[in-house]
Amino acid sequence: MSTAADFYNPLLPAPSQDPWVMVHEGMFHALNTDGRRIFLRRSFDVLSLFAQPAVIVWKAPASGSGSKHLWAPELHRLDSRWFIYYAADDGRNRNHRLWALEAESDDPAGPYCSSGIIQSGGWSIDATVLPGPSGEHFLLWSGWEGAVKGAQNLYIALLADPVTLAPPRTLLTRPTECWEQRGGAICEGPAVLQRGEATCVIYSASASWTGHSCLGMLVNESGDYLNPGAWKKMGPVFSRTSQVWGVGHASLVAQDEAGLIFYHAKTRRHRGWRDRNVRAQIFTWNKEGLPCFGEPVSTFSSAKSRKPRYGAGSVHSDAGATLAPL
Repeated sequence: MSTAADFYNPLLPAPSQDPWVMVHEGMFHALNTDGRRIFLRRSFDVLSLFAQPAVIVWKAPASGSGSKHLWAPELHRLDSRWFIYYAADDGRNRNHRLWALEAESDDPAGPYCSSGIIQSGGWSIDATVLPGPSGEHFLLWSGWEGAVKGAQNLYIALLADPVTLAPPRTLLTRPTECWEQRGGAICEGPAVLQRGEATCVIYSASASWTGHSCLGMLVNESGDYLNPGAWKKMGPVFSRTSQVWGVGHASLVAQDEAGLIFYHAKTRRHRGWRDRNVRAQIFTWNKEGLPCFGEPVSTFSSAKSRKPRYGAGSVHSDAGATLAPL
């Protein structure tokens, strides 16, 4: 029997950030990290997803090049296998690199073995996967152009296999707009959204430790992903309000009529990362077929459902949009 239910923002209290949510065979999977461990939650009901017990799927070694500062883990299924991509270093930020884990079975909860560093050309964070038009896959990430800290750009490269890039990397975009340069020239946290002929990369812009962090969008309608000229930049497409600020690092679950955007936001106006929490809300599509995120809803705004488990009903926003069962 269906019962009314609500989830309220935030979904996870501070400190929590860089949410990742994906759906496989009707089940939601969510990843997050505390900097040393990677956690997985699973549920058929999106409303109860972040209330589920967290399972530790990876614990960093006590020392070494991948032992500290585990950031932004993402779960992907490639070639019928489960992989987790994340960033880590040895305690020094300049040594941040992309890492990959491969599940030893068909269970996304693991156990996992490390596939080591993905050679991405230097300092790198925030890897995500872009499915290609012919069954191939690409990796997108945020990185420095050289060995010295500078602007954070978005890069893309073809995956020769799930843990190996086919060089060279291609510069996708630089933080050239004023809304990408507040507090620091930064493009990071890419997330892929595909619908019809349009492939969108939603990314975080400006300094994540400030209230100016926002989301930008790159749009490609040709499938020529390694051609920077084939991408059109728009933004900001999701930014601060008087009540919510520091929004960034989105994860997206899409449908025909509406979808869910998971993201983090700051709870204090001073600089820092420890005050961020994880949130979600519904987004819709505009007449051009592109996502319309609106404004971040205020704390304790809710989404309503009339379903005890995912698939038995639909989720509603205050604006009246509907998220139908997958």
